[in-house]
Amino acid sequence: MRFTTPALALALMLPLAATAQDISKVNGSVSVDAGQHAGDVHSVNGSVNIGDGATVQDASTVNGAIHLGARAQANSLHTVNGGEALEQGAQVRGEVRSTNGGISLDPGADVTGGVSNVNGTIRLDHAHVGGNIETTSGDITVGANSHVDGGIIVNEQHGWNAFNRPPRIVIGPHAVVRGTLDFHREVVLQVSDSAQIGQVKGATPTRFSGAQPLN
Repeated sequence: MRFTTPALALALMLPLAATAQDISKVNGSVSVDAGQHAGDVHSVNGSVNIGDGATVQDASTVNGAIHLGARAQANSLHTVNGGEALEQGAQVRGEVRSTNGGISLDPGADVTGGVSNVNGTIRLDHAHVGGNIETTSGDITVGANSHVDGGIIVNEQHGWNAFNRPPRIVIGPHAVVRGTLDFHREVVLQVSDSAQIGQVKGATPTRFSGAQPLN
């Protein structure tokens, strides 16, 4: 029987630890190359780009966007004043959050937790969200064959821009939204006649046929 000494075990672990270092930058973008591993990735005044098939822990930025490449994985994404894009097959095990920025999920993208922002469009295309989708003034499109397990929340808006146009919520063909669709302000809710949705509070859905609403 072969035993591994503590020194040998440490030597075996060092290459792995070296590939999972945290990356942080101020006034510049951060990139993780395709197929590589990193710890927490953070930028201020710059974007975060995670290559195809790469794996990171938490990715965040202030005044910048986050791009999660195809089949890449992260524990969470968080931006302030920046959008977030998940390419085909990308996976986030926790939450995807943005304060002021759009969020898009390409086909096969999977978020285990919730997806939320205050301002900006949220778009799912053949994608899955295990938690809920939450916004205050952004439009939401749950595109064809997408699934949302935790419902949708649109929060009440306060302040100087409280009277801007109502958010538009579209549930596309064969999409499924479980849980409650809970609206605390006026919205335009358009639901495909082939979609499945849970209980609706605070709005009256308008059904449509075809790939998307006519208006």
